[in-house]
Amino acid sequence: MRKEPVIAIKNLNHYYGRGSLKRQILFDINLEIYAGEIVIMTGPSGSGKTTLLSLIGGLRSVQEGSLKFLGEELSGASQSKLVKSRRKIGYIFQAHNLLGFLTARQNVQMAVELNQVISQPEAVTKSEAMLGSVGLKERMNYYPDNLSGGQKQRIAIARALVNRPPLVLADEPTAALDKQSGRDVVEIMQRLAKEQGTAILLVTHDNRILDIADRIVEMEDGLLTRDAQNAVIKNDSGVKNHNS
Repeated sequence: MRKEPVIAIKNLNHYYGRGSLKRQILFDINLEIYAGEIVIMTGPSGSGKTTLLSLIGGLRSVQEGSLKFLGEELSGASQSKLVKSRRKIGYIFQAHNLLGFLTARQNVQMAVELNQVISQPEAVTKSEAMLGSVGLKERMNYYPDNLSGGQKQRIAIARALVNRPPLVLADEPTAALDKQSGRDVVEIMQRLAKEQGTAILLVTHDNRILDIADRIVEMEDGLLTRDAQNAVIKNDSGVKNHNS
């Protein structure tokens, strides 16, 4: 019997504006994401990807339909309940959003210390272990200005995953990186997701990383136009993706 999904969305609609300016952005979205699953969402700019991501992340309130996170309904949820949900989610953005006056370890440690039951020595240990997992053991005392774009994004990944969240939301995490750095960071995300059982929903325009997905979903004009298992065929010219 399949376990309950981390995210379960049914008949979700969303609107911007009011009165004559009211415009529908999302139309009847249905989506489930399970533990340890990597789902990549693609689609043109303005198709509703970021709006959907912000609803799943508890950054916006659900207007119509059902959105359950870990079995808890977020439709009609209070702000305090949304904040509680956000604390169980890791976020990775195109801009790594590191604090420049903190070292790599301190940036990650700050996320651990949001959990007030963890002592500072334990927070330091967890942060250092996580940075080791993303290949930055030798750089944990460096400041962001002294690190490459790929290394900064690895810190962001470590920060997002250090508390072993059930869900990570990633918005264009490779957009500012070169091909190799982008490949490195998504492979790290893939490995850690499988090790920790974390579900990852990743929004991207980067066709070079589609092969890490278990499923690919496509958005267009506010509609979920495709939700399919990701079948990959590799050939001499690179990697091609076919959705079955």
